[in-house]
Amino acid sequence: MTPSVRALLRACTAGLLAATALAAAAAPPPVRDTAESIFGTTVHDPYRYFENVRDPQVRDWMLAESARARQALDRIEVRDALEQRITQLSAATGDAIQRIVRMPGDRLFFLKRLRGQSQYKLVLREGGRERVLVDPQALAAKTGVPHAINYFVPSWDGRYVAYGLSAGGSEEASLSVLDVRTGQPVGEPIPRVHEPNVSWLPDSRSFTYNQLRALTPEEPETETYLDSSVMWQRVGAPAGEARAVFGPTVNKQIGLVRLDVGSLLFAPGSPWVVARTTDTTVPEGSLFIAHVADFGRGDVPWQRIASPEDSIVDIELKGDELFFRTHKDAPLYKVMKLDLRRPQLSRAVEVARAPKGGVLEGFNVGPDAVMASVREGTAIGLREYRPGDTEGKPIALPFHGGVADLHDDPAHAYHDWLYTLAGWTQAPRTYRLQGTQSVDTGLRPPVKIPGAPAVEVTEVQVRSHDGVLVPMTILHRKGLARDGSNPTLLDGYGSYGFSETAHYNPSRIAWLERGGVLAFANVRGSGVHGDAWHRAGFKATKANTWKDGIACAQYLIAQRYASPATMAVMGTSAGGIFVGRAVTDAPQLFAAAIFNVGVMDAVRAEESANGITNISEFGSWRDPKEFPALLAMSTYHQIRDGVAYPAVMLVHGLNDPRVDVWHSAKAAARLQAASTSGKPVLLRLDAQAGHGVGSTAQQRNSLQADIYSFLLWQMGKAGTR
Repeated sequence: MTPSVRALLRACTAGLLAATALAAAAAPPPVRDTAESIFGTTVHDPYRYFENVRDPQVRDWMLAESARARQALDRIEVRDALEQRITQLSAATGDAIQRIVRMPGDRLFFLKRLRGQSQYKLVLREGGRERVLVDPQALAAKTGVPHAINYFVPSWDGRYVAYGLSAGGSEEASLSVLDVRTGQPVGEPIPRVHEPNVSWLPDSRSFTYNQLRALTPEEPETETYLDSSVMWQRVGAPAGEARAVFGPTVNKQIGLVRLDVGSLLFAPGSPWVVARTTDTTVPEGSLFIAHVADFGRGDVPWQRIASPEDSIVDIELKGDELFFRTHKDAPLYKVMKLDLRRPQLSRAVEVARAPKGGVLEGFNVGPDAVMASVREGTAIGLREYRPGDTEGKPIALPFHGGVADLHDDPAHAYHDWLYTLAGWTQAPRTYRLQGTQSVDTGLRPPVKIPGAPAVEVTEVQVRSHDGVLVPMTILHRKGLARDGSNPTLLDGYGSYGFSETAHYNPSRIAWLERGGVLAFANVRGSGVHGDAWHRAGFKATKANTWKDGIACAQYLIAQRYASPATMAVMGTSAGGIFVGRAVTDAPQLFAAAIFNVGVMDAVRAEESANGITNISEFGSWRDPKEFPALLAMSTYHQIRDGVAYPAVMLVHGLNDPRVDVWHSAKAAARLQAASTSGKPVLLRLDAQAGHGVGSTAQQRNSLQADIYSFLLWQMGKAGTR
């Protein structure tokens, strides 16, 4: 969706919602079926015209549905009390911190949201003192539109920090540079720098970034991520003087394709620069190298050293050595080291391998060791690898949980490590690992929630449709009776190899203290058991994702945590496939479902700006081998007339750049027309939100209250006014 369309939708929504105090049910939208024969299969699309969100009829219907949803949610008796409780719980956890980056000179850069405030600010902590560098709330106060910091990258010497800022959840960031000493901007904002692919040259006086092309009005939005360029910019120089140094239209002789989105990696003390490409979705791409000294001498002579088939997913540069993580011949991953003076991959040597029963999920390079994060189920621990020891040694952690972040030390300047650890019932704490001892940094004080119930955490293995065991974590209040009457919410994702990890969310307490049960399933498509588990819920095998979810719901019912009258399911983004197909395949299991910014029309997804980048994960309808599985995973196309579907709330931000809002609109219209249950199908829209990235604390709290109250209402646990 283009920025002009988003602006139009924001303006229309504001006007309509201000004028609509009470909304009656909108008239059903007309069916304008588009039927296509795709490889011999007739595919019907009754609401394809919804993809043109500028169509006044489409716009008016969406906004009327949004107003109707708001009216219905506000009438639920427990809704306001839930939001108050969630806000209280959020405040009780104190200040929130994200994305800590450790730079030389005892400098920490991070994002921090103060207790009770709405948005994260960019903060520098130096010598124990903190200073705010960038405050998006100031812009929000001026414009009335929420702003968010999408990414930031400090220069090696700490003099400057480059950061991306976007508005209204759009993630359409412009890149700015701040002088850390003076707090003043340097140069002008650079538009269309959406991805965090920013890197400083070793001298800290120039940087590179990936910039999208400015599309003409005639070009389709599917061109958005094609033919991007890596630009080289000197600090303070006009943006027009930036020079393209890498990209499909810049280096035509090295075999790049149009969707190769590039980034460069430099390191202080290294004479090398590494160029990496991805399609922004799967991490496996190509790698090229050149000498830093070649910058400024005409065209940079890039040398390819790896292709997507080499399955490299992470890289770090240190001196003449490139460290990389790969799943080639290592489904649980390994870390390799390559001397760039002899850059043939066959010369790379193994540095770290996954231990038995673990998945090597990430790594950092220090002056004299490699520290890796290793997954075992929903827990993530640390393992140190010294030179010559590829087996490594596990690090004892303060409590059992998930290492949420092994914080970046991109200059490899420190002999100790900084990490953040959280658990299902433990709030995140940030520690400094000195040798084998973890010392609390004090960045995140201990959290004690007043009135919070004791929570029981159970890990189970659920037998799926084909006999495969699927891991699931269940949370509930201690002493809860398993009598089938508990409101139960099953959550899953199952794409890109992303896994459910032990993490803390204070808003869950508002559900658990009302007798609720939460279940998190690591269905196939996640990476809980490594690359093979991901590939088992990928393209042609994608059906395992939702069939695993159905098996998990059946387990929760069989074990008397819930019954079909109190069972709900939820999925977010690509997890829309998980939730949508579980509901359309087994509607009898569920009382209600939440489709949160979900992929609903998998067939037409690639006709959108970001959809084209996801072909590598889900497939293309243009490929006869991939089309059948793509049609099968498309919730919108699997909705059948005359079926009693559960209550559904579809959640979306109008500015979503990842999954266009028409996914939810099309699915909502189709469900309303098809279902015979009489249960509500609500379309909850937010005019100042996108995919959830950059949403304010108030937006998040309001959404969580809407989700919980909607589910309790449909489970018969809450009335309406």
